[in-house]
Amino acid sequence: MKVENLNGVAIVSLNNPTQRNAWSPQMHTEVRAALEAAGQDRDVRVIVLTGEGRDFCVGRDVSELGATAGDRSGPVDPDPHNMHFMFDVPKPIIAAINGPTAGAGFCYAGFSDLRYVADGARITTAWSRRGLTAEFGMAWLLPHLVGVRNALDILMTGRVLSAAEADRMGFATVLPSEGFLDQVLALARDMADFASPLSTGVMKRQVYRSLFFTGVGEAVTDAVTEAERSFTTADFKEGIAHFVEKRAPAFTGQ
Repeated sequence: MKVENLNGVAIVSLNNPTQRNAWSPQMHTEVRAALEAAGQDRDVRVIVLTGEGRDFCVGRDVSELGATAGDRSGPVDPDPHNMHFMFDVPKPIIAAINGPTAGAGFCYAGFSDLRYVADGARITTAWSRRGLTAEFGMAWLLPHLVGVRNALDILMTGRVLSAAEADRMGFATVLPSEGFLDQVLALARDMADFASPLSTGVMKRQVYRSLFFTGVGEAVTDAVTEAERSFTTADFKEGIAHFVEKRAPAFTGQ
């Protein structure tokens, strides 16, 4: 795993390009550790998850299929199929899908908060074409992201989607392939510079809790509670001050 912090934007790169960044339990352990550490780092405001080299992540490393726990080096997450931990990371996670993506790579993108895909990149689950079923909770998540019709199309056919089709379905926003990562980083930089980290963290929690775990009544009550709390924060005072004074914000996340 490769991690770099560019002035508040953490870039977490899946870093096994010789295997096209193929997924393994060991990789997942490292991804989870990197994302959770960035989530707790006060110097990080936005996280970008991408792939080193030409691929994002082409799915499971087939060489791992016959491996046992004793065959792997280093500690392995006892729940390697848990990608919903990403909902609990209190910072925005942006998936920069820089190239071919399949299976587990599709899931890492799905559980990110925002998704951008390079024009020309190709995306698939492939599970139905390998005699597998929907993994990592995607049968639950995908209909929320793209609707039931598109979700069943993606899952049951296992066909390859173009970046443009992934955009049309609402899975990811397509960006030009030339300078793709720089474009995503510019979007992340804008959020890091101008959005309150306190606000983005609360909003992330509100959206997922409201969408997946509560009814509308609870969501409204939560919104009122959080709004009242926000009026007492330093970020709220700074948000008003920088607007009135016509200057760049200096949010602290407090």
